[in-house]
Amino acid sequence: MRFLYRMGLLAGLGAVALFVFGYSLLNPSSVAAVDHDPDSLRSGERRKQLDDRANVAKKNLKKLEQVQDSSKGDQDAPQQARFGGGLPGDSPDKEASMHLAVVACGDRTNETLVMLKSALVFSNTKLHCHIFAETELHFGFRQQIDSWPASIHEKLSYTIYPIMYPPGENSQEWKKLFRPCASQRLFLPELLTEVDSLLYVDTDILFLSPMENLWNFFSAMNSTQLAALAPEHEVKSIGWYNRFARHPYYGETGLNSGIMLMNLTRLRAFRFQDKIIPYYKEYKLKLTWGDQDLLNIFFHYYPERLLVFPCEWNYRPDHCMYMQNCKSAETHGVRMVHGCRRVFFNEKQPVFKAIYQALEQHQLGANTSLLVEDMKAKMAAPEVQASRCGQVSNLFLKRVETAAAAAP
Repeated sequence: MRFLYRMGLLAGLGAVALFVFGYSLLNPSSVAAVDHDPDSLRSGERRKQLDDRANVAKKNLKKLEQVQDSSKGDQDAPQQARFGGGLPGDSPDKEASMHLAVVACGDRTNETLVMLKSALVFSNTKLHCHIFAETELHFGFRQQIDSWPASIHEKLSYTIYPIMYPPGENSQEWKKLFRPCASQRLFLPELLTEVDSLLYVDTDILFLSPMENLWNFFSAMNSTQLAALAPEHEVKSIGWYNRFARHPYYGETGLNSGIMLMNLTRLRAFRFQDKIIPYYKEYKLKLTWGDQDLLNIFFHYYPERLLVFPCEWNYRPDHCMYMQNCKSAETHGVRMVHGCRRVFFNEKQPVFKAIYQALEQHQLGANTSLLVEDMKAKMAAPEVQASRCGQVSNLFLKRVETAAAAAP
């Protein structure tokens, strides 16, 4: 009997341990999603922040269990894919004027950091960055960002989150859709329930002008528009969607999703998530570009819900590798660079690599004029000038020079 009693006691303790371990798995953000705002890390406030996070996590665990339970009864019910009240423990900086979101998996840490550096170089408005990343990348992000100058942290706060997909969905299948984890952005409205609007960017994006200027497109939206994107192509003869797509797409040449203004409040109200998941299940065998294809399908059926901004805000090699076909960039200059197809790291269009390296090597807090001079020097290299895109290098410098001239 004594032996059985001890075995029963050990089994009870094991059950408690498994419950605690399972709780942490269901709520990874209660450990991994940490707000990094220097003003909120004082001792008393930090204790309150942790207590509040624990309470929120408990509430969201209960909601998550309810969602999972409800999905057992009707496997086809659309509400089974909805998150239970946002990401547990998330408390974005409510004083931030702008919100930026990025998803990083695999070897994209440094590329993401250079993107964030470029946003900070040209912007002065307080910014909160939401970084969704695989757990093993969190320490590297915190270590690098926390090492940046104090002057940078006066305008930057950030939160790091684990990768999360809706209960009832195949997380591994969604994670492998096109580039690793890229589909995470489709679920941001239901994850960041305390955020009204944000700018989502891929990791291979570089700012060459203030983020505030792109943010102003939110004011240009009418009362029904949910998001803003740039076209995939300007010229139909080299368009991908109009020649090869096997699914519906937006307009004549489709949309590029690397830079996306998202009104999360409206997307939630429109039940965007409940619409996008059925599109995936219907067309998943016909998708080539993953989440971008799904956004094209969505806005094909709801074109009135989209605002289209010009190509100067999403300038890619496609705009100059055959001929310069982004007319707005000729007038205003290139405002944001999209280094798709790993062009920041190969020699196919070296002007993109030159811009990336200049921003990577730039010291945050240093005079912007030094960045301009470094970019000019790198773009003057013979291999850059000999390339198609290098022949319009003045378009890349135009906004950078303007920003440098306006800097204090």
